[in-house]
Order: sequence, then C-alpha cells, then structure tokens
Amino acid sequence: MDFNYDNDDDYQQHQSPTNTNNSGAPSIRPAAFETEADGLNRAAPTTQLSELSLPKKKSSILGASSNLVNSIVGAGIIGIPYALRMSGLWAGVLLLLLVAVLTDKSLRLLIEQASFHPKLHHLPIHTFEDLASYPYGKFGSGFVLFNMFIMAYGAMVAYLLIIKDTVPTVLGFEHGENLLERNLILIATSLLIMVPLSMQRDMASLSCTSAISVTADMILVVFVAAFSPVAETVEENGGLGEVLRSDGINSTLFVGLGILSTAMACQHSAFIVANSLEDKTRKRWSWVTKQSIGVSAILCLILGIFGYLGFLGETQGDVLNNFPMGTMQADGARILLAFTMFFTYPMESFVARHVLIMLIHNGDMDAKGGCTLENESRVVEEELGDEGGGGEADDLTVSTSRSIIEGGGLLCMNRRQTWTLLVYLSTLLPALIFNDIGPVLSLTGAIGGGCIAYIGPGLVYLGVNGEDFLNAILARLERWRGTKDVNNNSGSCGVTEEDLPVDGDATLEIDATTSIDAYERIVSGSKPLWYYLGLFPIWCAIANKGATHLKKKTDAAFAVTGVSAETAPGDRSLLLPPPTKRDYSIALFFVCFGVVSAVAGVMSNLYVQWNNLDEVDYGDGN
Repeated sequence: MDFNYDNDDDYQQHQSPTNTNNSGAPSIRPAAFETEADGLNRAAPTTQLSELSLPKKKSSILGASSNLVNSIVGAGIIGIPYALRMSGLWAGVLLLLLVAVLTDKSLRLLIEQASFHPKLHHLPIHTFEDLASYPYGKFGSGFVLFNMFIMAYGAMVAYLLIIKDTVPTVLGFEHGENLLERNLILIATSLLIMVPLSMQRDMASLSCTSAISVTADMILVVFVAAFSPVAETVEENGGLGEVLRSDGINSTLFVGLGILSTAMACQHSAFIVANSLEDKTRKRWSWVTKQSIGVSAILCLILGIFGYLGFLGETQGDVLNNFPMGTMQADGARILLAFTMFFTYPMESFVARHVLIMLIHNGDMDAKGGCTLENESRVVEEELGDEGGGGEADDLTVSTSRSIIEGGGLLCMNRRQTWTLLVYLSTLLPALIFNDIGPVLSLTGAIGGGCIAYIGPGLVYLGVNGEDFLNAILARLERWRGTKDVNNNSGSCGVTEEDLPVDGDATLEIDATTSIDAYERIVSGSKPLWYYLGLFPIWCAIANKGATHLKKKTDAAFAVTGVSAETAPGDRSLLLPPPTKRDYSIALFFVCFGVVSAVAGVMSNLYVQWNNLDEVDYGDGN
C-alpha cells in the first residue's frame, strides 16, 4: 500500500482494504477484487505495496543476518585497500569504524521508527520511502527512491566489473588485454547465473546463496591476509614504524570515505531484510544489525589493512588485480570473489527493481489486474479463501493462480521478470565500456551513500519526532528568555493564566503545545547566539515541516482505517520511549556528516580524476 498522498481524498481513493493482525498493525490485502451485498464485482487495481516488501517467506535471525552481511560485503569489500590508500592508513581505519557505528545506528533507527514508533506502529510502513513520505510527502519518498537506485545501480555495475576482472583472468586472459573475450565471458556468466537468481520474487529465497557468499567472503579475507606480500612491501618502505608514521591522512580522504560508505551502506536493503525476519521485534532486529555490522566491519578491516600494506601506493581498485596471474592461490581467491559477486548482485537487483516498480507501476510488481477472464474464478477463490473442492483442486488452484496473477510484462515474461532483465541490461552496458571500479565505488558512495546512509535517516528521525523536537527547543528558548526577562507575548515559560489547572483540581494537566504553535513561538521571539550557531533555524523549519505533514497523514490514515495509534491493539511495552537530547544530537550529526561527505566526496573524485592521482601501472600487478 502506498500512503504517499497529500490529501484525504487521494488517500481514501488509493487504499486497499485492511484488517488488523495479531501484532496490531493493519495487514494488507491487495484490492484486486471487492465484495458487495449483491455479489462479486471486479474492480480496477489500486495502489498497493510492492510485494518485494511483503515477502511470503520468512528468515531466522541467522538467515536475515546472512542476507544483510551479503548486501554489505559486496563489491565494496574488495575496494577497502584502495580506500585506505586514498584516505591514509590511520584515517581510513578510523573512518571505517565510524561508518560501521553509524550504519548500525541508522539501521536500527529506521526500522524502529517505522515499526515501533508510538505514532506509526499501527500503520503499514514497509519501505524506506514509505517512512520518509510521512514527514516529507512525495519529496521524501522521491529522495529516498532516487538515492536507493543510485546505490543499487552503482553497486551492480561494480559487481559486473569485478566479474569482468576475475573470471577471464582465471581463464587465462590477462587483465587490461583481450577486451572482447573478457566482455563475452562477462555476458555469458552473468546471463547464466546472475539473471536467474535476480528473477526470484522474495529475498528470503536467497538465504542459502547469501550464506555461501558470506562464507566465500570470509575465505577471501583469509587469502588476502595470508598471501598479501606485507613483509616485503613494508620492509622496502622503511619498516612498519616508518609506514605508520608517514601514512596518516591524505588530501584524498573523502574519496576513501565514499568507498567505505559504499562498502557498508545497506539502508536501501534494510526494510527488505527486516520484513523477511520472522517475529520482528526491536531486540531481534538489534541482534541482526549488530551481528551483521560486526562481522562486516571485521572482514573489511582485515582485508583492508593487509591488502593495503601488501601493495601500499600501488594498490588498485580491485586489490586482487595486484596479485600475479597463474598462481593457484590468486586464482582461487578470484573464484571466491566471483562467487560473492554472483550471489550479491541479485540483492541489489531486488532494490533497483523495487524502485522502478514503485515509480512506474505504483508498487504493483505482480500486475494483479492482469488476470485472464477464463481463469478469474480460480483467482477469486484464492483471494477470498474459498476452499470449495478441497484436496487436489485446492493444490491446483494455488499452483496455477500464481502464474495467472503475475502478468503485465513483455513477450512471455511477467512484470517482475521484465524489469529484472531491463535492470540487468542497463548495468551491463557501462560494465562493458569501463574497466576501473575505484571511481564507480567512490562516486556511488559519495552521492547515494551520503544521502541514503546519513542524510536520509537523520532527516526522517527529525521529521517523525518533529513535534517533540520543537517543544524541546521552545522550552530551552523560553528558559533563556525568562532569565533575560523577555516574554514576547508568550508569558513566563510559555504558560499563560488560561493554561493553568483549575484551582482545587489536581488531576487537570496543561495542554501540550502543538508543533505549529511551538514553531511560531520559536521564530517570533528573541533567540540566543547558540540558536544560530547550531543551525537551529534550519533544524526547526525541517522539524515543523515533518511534524505538520506527519499529523496530516496519520489523520488521513485514521479517516480510512478507523484505527488510531492510541487504540491500535498490541503490546505497547515494545514501543519506543520518548526521544532524548542524545537522540536528536545523533540525528543532526547524521545530516551534517552526510552533507559534508557527499559534497567533499564529489569534489575529491573530480580532483583525483582530473590529476590522474589514482593511476596504477596494471602491468606491475600481473
């Protein structure tokens, strides 16, 4: 269901029927058909959730963790040594740890706001863009979708480039030469392996391949740590002490940060993985993020440090290109990396397909309006739970109606398969033309990673909790105004005589200030220097926008469903506590860090490419 509407009429027109499940959240039933007193009438398809976000299979904590690690440890991990080269050893390691901490925090922040926030827990928010649309409307969902596509698309191009680097090299085609043969091998292997896996409907179907991919990553890290010529390279450069003293921070720091952001960014996959988690709770999701980020950070640190120390200034975007051809160990590592890319590409393909289906088909991945007339009765029986016939007839209905329901594609393919193939072809073309994954990873991380991993989560948190934020700022301002004897028509501490409880009735309370009133009182009165130095005019304007639109959309949801956050069933002890000053500080840091990393990352990449600072003699590595 898409709740991205800005007025009640649009909201009511586009919603599917809902009921309430045991968890207290409305469960969504696609409104392909409607029932009436006089019979069954066919209705036009309505706006609905992309069913990528509502998988039919569920994963355990281990399965969800494997999927999340697989979405993190993709092409980015092989570029970590190059990121340390660009950033400097010490700066790169510290940045990697910082990015890991921010990633864990942002993953928990997003899912907790969507599923456990007191104002949103009863609503069907199943995607990042759904969550962003509540405080910011169509701009919020569009911002998230655009950057999700950038991240997924850049990652898929990088995966194909790695396949182009690894598989042909194992087969004896030297890196940098035999371009036609390398491209043909890329096309053949990706068509045979990547495309069929990407055609799957649910991410839970990839739990097995994700486990294989994560295992291959671990073995790959062991290989780089064991066979990277660290001792020889460090000795040639004056010893470990000299390397550590001289390799602190580089002017191309933000190029490395872009690659690190690409390596760790998985916010665009977070909702898909979280929705596939069986019995999703805050604690279980926290276990998934901690395990996944912890394992990923350790793998990245080991591979990054050993890979960089083994080649230092000669480290390439794909560190395996630094290893010689023809050795059993190096070729074994390339095969492991190829396996990882084969099994990780579908994860990003799911995301890119999801974005396109949301934008073009309004989330209807299965084209449920495309049923054939002669088979309509079977589909109706399944939709309405009619068990007439029993036994084999039921099995037949279930097995055939799925193929009947899924339609809307080109040629003999359904919509899901069509878009999967089109996404693959769009990523294959640049992979056939370009050869270096370094700039691809860095630019992807600078633009998409900065927005989706840092700016997006920070803005979402500020918007969803905008009313509390404004009231907190107003309270601080009026304390300051009180000490300066500045009332500005707002009374002492913002309380007038009419607001006070009736004398003798201790049960009455002062009404909470609404976000609109709070914002008006903030901007109308005098303000101290810290208010401007901390950019609070900007933060308060954003919070006011988010709080106003959030109230509008939650009111519209109540008008349609008749269920409010206060009356929705469920265990309220599982909901989030009120936000604290620390929570707001973290959200604001996310936004500032993301803006700086995005702007500086793009500028640094232009500087590096213009001055050819990342050039490496490929012949030396082979």
